[in-house]
Amino acid sequence: MLHYAVVFFVIAIIAAILGFTGIAGAASNIPWILFLIFLVLGVISLLRGRRV
Repeated sequence: MLHYAVVFFVIAIIAAILGFTGIAGAASNIPWILFLIFLVLGVISLLRGRRV
């Protein structure tokens, strides 16, 4: 899941450089959401006694 966040972040940076502001805005929200989900699942996993 963290891999997808990085991929969408790179897509957002490339779109911003090329001037596609609408696409860059949408593509920058996706990795942020995926990263937050990754963190929540990681914390839950650690609290339950399992390693990530």
